[in-house]
Amino acid sequence: MSRDELRIFSWVAAAVFALVAGVWRPRQLHWTALGSVLLFAALNAGAGIYVLNHFSDSRWSTGDEPPLSAPSFSGTPVVGQFLGPLDSALNGVVGGVNEFLAFKQALPIALDFLAAAGWALLLSFPLAILAAGISFAAARRRTADFEKYRATVDLLKDELEQVKRQISSG
Repeated sequence: MSRDELRIFSWVAAAVFALVAGVWRPRQLHWTALGSVLLFAALNAGAGIYVLNHFSDSRWSTGDEPPLSAPSFSGTPVVGQFLGPLDSALNGVVGGVNEFLAFKQALPIALDFLAAAGWALLLSFPLAILAAGISFAAARRRTADFEKYRATVDLLKDELEQVKRQISSG
């Protein structure tokens, strides 16, 4: 996947999750929104880590700086046979510089993904507080309704006992 496809994938996956979970549990949209934001953060963090783990991949390079290549000293007349170890050392240094340049090119892309994950996590804190508040209010309402129903049942039990007493005495 290219970097644009990774970016789009995190948005689409979060939106699909929100739609599916919203249809599946329509009364808990506050938790669905929080889950969608956290999924977006996790996918972006994963994409950033993926880019950092595969920084030498050509997908992350901008193409501005071509990879460096080391000249060969082993083909030099007269002293070329003595410069063979210098070729391998120089190739190692140039390879390290090329890896550094690839990392330098991949780092901004990874930081974009990690920044998006950070913003999503920052947004998730107020959403979590809002979702907890909504759930707390709903729980209090259910508790009050349950107490009201319990009081009604107790009242009906008392009335039933009175009716039983009247029937047995009459």
